[in-house]
Amino acid sequence: MSFKPKLTFAQIINMNVGFFGIQYSFGLQQSAVNPIYDFLGATPDQLPILNLAGPVTGLLIQPLIGTLSDKTWHPRFGRRKPYFFIGALFCSVCLFLYPFSSTLWMAAGLLWVLDAANNTAMEPYRALIADKLPASQHATGFLTQSFFTGLGITLANVSLFVFQKYITGVHGSIPYWVFASFFLGSVCSITSVGWSIYKTPEIPPTDEELAHLRAQKGGIVEPFKEIFHSIKHMPLVMWQLSLVYLFQWYALFCYWQNASKSIALSVWKTSPTKNKALYEEAVGWTGLVNGWYNIVTFLSAFALVGLARKYSPKKVHFICLLMAGAGLVIFPHIENKYLLFAPMTGFGIAWASMMGVPYLMVVGDIPKEKYGVYMGIINMMIVIPMILQNLTFGFVLKHFLNNDPGKAISFAGVFLLLAAAATLLIKTVIPKDDVELPMQAAAH
Repeated sequence: MSFKPKLTFAQIINMNVGFFGIQYSFGLQQSAVNPIYDFLGATPDQLPILNLAGPVTGLLIQPLIGTLSDKTWHPRFGRRKPYFFIGALFCSVCLFLYPFSSTLWMAAGLLWVLDAANNTAMEPYRALIADKLPASQHATGFLTQSFFTGLGITLANVSLFVFQKYITGVHGSIPYWVFASFFLGSVCSITSVGWSIYKTPEIPPTDEELAHLRAQKGGIVEPFKEIFHSIKHMPLVMWQLSLVYLFQWYALFCYWQNASKSIALSVWKTSPTKNKALYEEAVGWTGLVNGWYNIVTFLSAFALVGLARKYSPKKVHFICLLMAGAGLVIFPHIENKYLLFAPMTGFGIAWASMMGVPYLMVVGDIPKEKYGVYMGIINMMIVIPMILQNLTFGFVLKHFLNNDPGKAISFAGVFLLLAAAATLLIKTVIPKDDVELPMQAAAH
């Protein structure tokens, strides 16, 4: 059995700081990519299809990278860290190039590469928590990732708001303030992941584990066989979580695609086609609103650690989803731009839970030699609802919601309430702790 020393809080922070740069990139995708599509002339019902890159690359890349990293070991480079570095490098390049998009399909194509890079970097981070930390520190590890999720997305959204106020000019159809946010993200991605790689040694496999790795079959099809075999024998709790994720992630994509247009409609009484200047102001305010909910995320993440231990992860996630669902139901009816921060407070707490608490509900049932592949499969549960949303919501929005972004946000709120109800069906187990060593001294 591998010994897992307890890490200091500083070591857990260093291990997860790369999540900051990855989530900065996802923050720009949430708040800036759809406005760029708007600037390039996309219609509302085109946005779901144009956002298909994220869920499709996540569906393909994360379980594949998880499987490959489970089967990887290099004495110098480790198991998960090579994937961090490759993903972060490509992410930085794509973020630098993205605002130079001159056509709608150029922007969509770059988004596919950017999402593939983000997923390559992010997937091993989930598995690294289970690799490095004993069960007693899992909550701290996963919710530290929630903290950096909030911090990274906060900086991305606040940068949009600040740069929109102080940077003028346009390159083609894209304002210069958008360029500034993407350039900052390019730097954050590679530097934060580089810091994690430098500061975090991985635990070497035992002789038995190494022999098992070397004995496994190679070949192109083997990782895919492993993924399908793991899905076939997936723990019941993961199937139960998949129902929660169906409603939860469908709803989140509805919010991200329509937030800026909903705020433009309810507060500024305009749309991208009516008044571009006012819509740009609404986009900047959306960045601030989204920045606020992510500030709440990183402020509340560590509080959720104690609550999850005291009341159970299931109860915590249920309450968080209730707050988020109720907030989105009322969101499009708010005409005062400052009052938008109220429902987003509950949404931010829920976002912290979404980024960490569900993993606590399932990690106790996952075999340690398959942490990577099962963390990738959990991501499949995230992206399949997103793919369904991208393929179906354009039709729903056009034919049932009258292309009204406010109704789209309320629709998302109802789905989050359904996700809360599905959470109550989950049966969880308390994981047995790993063999622990005393608190480890700093590795570097």
